[in-house]
Amino acid sequence: MMEWHIQSRAHACQRSGRQFQDGETYHTLLLDTKAGFERMDLCVEAFREAAQELMAQSNLVSHWKGVYEAPPPVPPEAIRKDDAESLLRRLLERRDPRHAASAYILAVMLERKRILRVKGQSRDHGRRIFVYEHPKSGDLFSIIDPDLQLHQLEAVQREVAQLLEHGLPEESSLALAPDAAPTEEPFNPPSEIPSLAPA
Repeated sequence: MMEWHIQSRAHACQRSGRQFQDGETYHTLLLDTKAGFERMDLCVEAFREAAQELMAQSNLVSHWKGVYEAPPPVPPEAIRKDDAESLLRRLLERRDPRHAASAYILAVMLERKRILRVKGQSRDHGRRIFVYEHPKSGDLFSIIDPDLQLHQLEAVQREVAQLLEHGLPEESSLALAPDAAPTEEPFNPPSEIPSLAPA
């Protein structure tokens, strides 16, 4: 099974090696390889020279153009509560399959807020995998669709709300499986958590 992960945008053309300049247009190709999704960031010139060959690759999943933004200076480290994006990054870094449903809900939430954009999708062992891009940073997120059933949504939405409110514990004692038993106390999820139930 393909693992979920984050891939950062390159700071230089992966064919010519030339550093990207702030505001420069670049091309990204997303390839489906045996090791998983692989991104290739190219300057306009390198893409133009090899466009026919690159676009004919049988494992090409998606292609798009972006505008390179030079990374800002690293700010002093601050202690803060998790927001949806930082929580998603931490969940993906853990690669714990118990978090698959929560990661998917967070990605949908960030897509609806236009923080992430779907750039491609593929299937691996019968599972659908979405590739999201963070337009500002250029990072790619591979997210497995957990194929949630209607009866699982409430429990997963509750888990996401708890993680957003309390953060991700260092040693998780939470049962994060989609079919987790409901708590005694009724819970109303925050309005920012998307409902995937049909209207």
